[in-house]
Amino acid sequence: MNSRAPTVDVCRPLKHGIAHSHFSVRGEAPQRRLLAWRDRVGHLVDVLPLRSDLERPFQASIDRYQVGELVFTDCRSDLIVLERSLARISTDRVRDFVFHVFLEGAVENVAVRTSRRDPTPSAASILALDMNQPVRMQRQACRVIAFFVPGELVQEVFPDPEAIHGRVLHGSTPLERLIIEHVAALSRTIACMSAGEADGAIRAAAKLLVAAFGRQVRLSGDTRAAARAAMFGQVRRYIQAHLTEDELSPESVLNALQLPRPTIYRLFQHEGGVGAYIRHLRLRHAADELIRYPHLSVIEIAYGLGFKSASDFTRAFRRAYDMAPQDFRALADKMVQTQR
Repeated sequence: MNSRAPTVDVCRPLKHGIAHSHFSVRGEAPQRRLLAWRDRVGHLVDVLPLRSDLERPFQASIDRYQVGELVFTDCRSDLIVLERSLARISTDRVRDFVFHVFLEGAVENVAVRTSRRDPTPSAASILALDMNQPVRMQRQACRVIAFFVPGELVQEVFPDPEAIHGRVLHGSTPLERLIIEHVAALSRTIACMSAGEADGAIRAAAKLLVAAFGRQVRLSGDTRAAARAAMFGQVRRYIQAHLTEDELSPESVLNALQLPRPTIYRLFQHEGGVGAYIRHLRLRHAADELIRYPHLSVIEIAYGLGFKSASDFTRAFRRAYDMAPQDFRALADKMVQTQR
């Protein structure tokens, strides 16, 4: 007879209409706890345990609240390494932005696995992620509140939502401390709120978080910021419309749009430059096509996205994602089969 406490989600609506579920590994045998946690979060992110991790005690639990399109989670866990890989992204439909606010512990060694930003070595209290982009990170033993919000809410303040991915704050400014205090209060009271109150509190927290990251990169609501946002959008739309053309390059973009060169390069500085942004976008599209069109060869996909040769494409893909295109396709196919 199995006397363990169940580890499956316990789902129930709160009395005011907020959907709530709770999950804990406490009922599992000690050697199964980390694996149970990996199974629980595996639809979003991969847990990367070492053999020694499986032998040590592990504790983790999560409460999930949903109000309409907004999701709020309150998670406690021991030290853990997490990765949202490109293969994972290509096999799910989660495209929200997620803000992690650490009430205890911190996150460190955040690597977005693109050329535009080095891994963040120092511990941070607040982390922003775009779930449409890869990331790897180490979380200390912690309590972390996560907000899943749609891109439209981020774009209200941040003109380039994708650029927020992997950015961290250290909780050192008055605004950042205010955010942490607001989130802590929300975590204490959300179970007693009505759906309308919870929706308003979550949206207020999300807007505060986006504003804090906007301040970090010196964005504001003035005319200059609006002009930069408009130019950035114009360049991005042009690149996306001409992505499959061999002639697409930083020079062709500048010549076509007749925009100031220094301004454009400043706008794309966080991407490593216009050329790096074009390459990153082509590789991201290539990853999607490797999954969506298994009948197409790697070289057909490479040429279709403007790469000069299969070898150039394979080298660029390997640098960006640590594996060859063929290996990525095989890994993603295996993940799809596992989910069935």
